[in-house]
Amino acid sequence: MIYAVIDRFEEDKAVLLAGDEEIKINFPRRLLDKNLKEGDYVTIDIKYDDEATQKAKEEVASLLNSLKK
Repeated sequence: MIYAVIDRFEEDKAVLLAGDEEIKINFPRRLLDKNLKEGDYVTIDIKYDDEATQKAKEEVASLLNSLKK
């Protein structure tokens, strides 16, 4: 899990500073809770989604096969 602080808002983006290194991340503001404000801390949990990846690969394979016919 990644911890980040909301540094500021710039139009439709939130500028997050993530981790001890304070890596800057421009994040869509619309995906954040509307009650969050500058200085608030958030967590980011990124996980690999095997099921969605496999489904997307199958859809691409199906589309390619339909083009070959």
